Amino acid sequence: MRIARPKAARMLAAALAIGLFATACASERDEEESSGDTETFVFGAAGDPAALDPALASDGETFRITRQAFEALLEHEPGGTELIGGLAETWESNEAGTEWTFHLRDGVTFHDGGELTGEVVCANYNRWYNWTGTYQNPTLSYYWGSVFGGFAENESEDTSPSNYVGCTAPDEQTAVIEIAEPSANFPGAFSLQAFSILSPDSLDAIEGDDPSGEGENVTFPDYSQEAGTIAGTGPFSLSEWDKSNGEVTLARFDDYWGEPAGVEELVFRTIPEEDARRQALQAGDIDGYDLVAPADVETLAADGFQVPVRGVFNILYLGITQENNPALAEPEVRQAIAHALDRQNIVDTQLPEGGTVATQFIPDTVDGYSENVTTYDYDPELAQELLADADASDLSVDFCYPTEVTRPYMPAPADIYELLRADLEAVGITVNPVPLKWNPDYQETTRAGNCGLYLLGWTGDFNDAYNFLGTWFADYSLEWGFRDEELFEMMAAASTEPDVATRVAEYQALNEYIMDFLPGVPISSSPPSIVFSPDVNPPTVSPLTQENFAEVSFK
Repeated sequence: MRIARPKAARMLAAALAIGLFATACASERDEEESSGDTETFVFGAAGDPAALDPALASDGETFRITRQAFEALLEHEPGGTELIGGLAETWESNEAGTEWTFHLRDGVTFHDGGELTGEVVCANYNRWYNWTGTYQNPTLSYYWGSVFGGFAENESEDTSPSNYVGCTAPDEQTAVIEIAEPSANFPGAFSLQAFSILSPDSLDAIEGDDPSGEGENVTFPDYSQEAGTIAGTGPFSLSEWDKSNGEVTLARFDDYWGEPAGVEELVFRTIPEEDARRQALQAGDIDGYDLVAPADVETLAADGFQVPVRGVFNILYLGITQENNPALAEPEVRQAIAHALDRQNIVDTQLPEGGTVATQFIPDTVDGYSENVTTYDYDPELAQELLADADASDLSVDFCYPTEVTRPYMPAPADIYELLRADLEAVGITVNPVPLKWNPDYQETTRAGNCGLYLLGWTGDFNDAYNFLGTWFADYSLEWGFRDEELFEMMAAASTEPDVATRVAEYQALNEYIMDFLPGVPISSSPPSIVFSPDVNPPTVSPLTQENFAEVSFK
């Protein structure tokens, strides 16, 4: 059941909604509130989750939900990027950075009653390491592959050797994870939601429930498509995934080891269109949503809504897949594309105040940003000259862009696509539009390398440039479709450099090399806004978009 909010709060929401169309959803919620006795917070999500096992996911909409139910060894400070203890209260590494010891919190209980131990931590990490078959498909193992490389037995020649050696539990409250070589991914990667810990009973229950399919045609395992099959340790437990209505419901976990959640029930309701999310908030149907359209910020704030702004920690880029279109493998063609794009126009018309044109593949808030990269100013005439020099004046490209989604780095994908398409066509490039639903079609198609051009971006998982650069350029990938061994060797050297100052200098050199090579075109960085109704005590907003909704309560 859903609870009625305090009468004054409901009156305020109604007042703010004057003039809006009264939807059926509003009526249904009013009926539920009038008879309910459970305090419920409803958040408007921009897209559906891919799966409810975070280990199988790679997108923010999924992690926003699973983060409330599942926890990793480390976390980030509220509102910042500094690492703090998660399921591990303290941690340390050996001098070489190849052995990481985690001292677990006492008294942590899973939603199904199991207890957190070092052996349970190891069982989770060993499960991912020993994945076989479709589990090794990057659609399902994206973060494992990005961080640890390969598996116990790699089934593809393009899969890197694994950097994971093993995990041991010297006692019940300790887990020791060993890697073959030091990496800039650590310790930050131990905070990734994809490496959240499931209960031992969950691991037993899902054994043998495997995914199927190949390439971009992957079917997630059944257990990951329904709530209640796996248990975590978070302040909420998953109770229902109503796919027909686009809602995931979580219930407060009363035996949580930390501060209890401020509401009894948490609902994530998928509302793909930004205007519809705003109208739902104004009508009182939802209590908040993310990625507010820049044009709506002032209006919502003036009407009494709370609209905090995150710090800049993201990049939007135009990806280029070189393998499937030989012309795109020519440097002059990629340079022409870069010079054809009026990126300042994107910033001025599509992004919130504080957005900037990107000059490289990390934002300027991350150490390793270089002031000396090659830049590609908007110059349509030069773009045409470069295309002619490359004998590509008749270039035709498939351009993929996502629908039914809004991302922190990309508030209006279709609008951004239209502006970029017009720029490209203005210099003589024929653009073939390929709109795809974000989850799962778009992500699977881009990762399979089936788009000539595509829009994607990244919000940092932790504060190290390798989390951006290594995600894309550490090794060969289908979505970029190039093999540059010098670049891959430079990435490997920076990743394993133990001295932070030296590593930052290597990141700067990498940014300069990458922007000379130009595998894609960085477009912009932006500070996304999130909004809450006036009667809500909101969570601390995170530049990593890692809000903890257990902090939410009603005034």
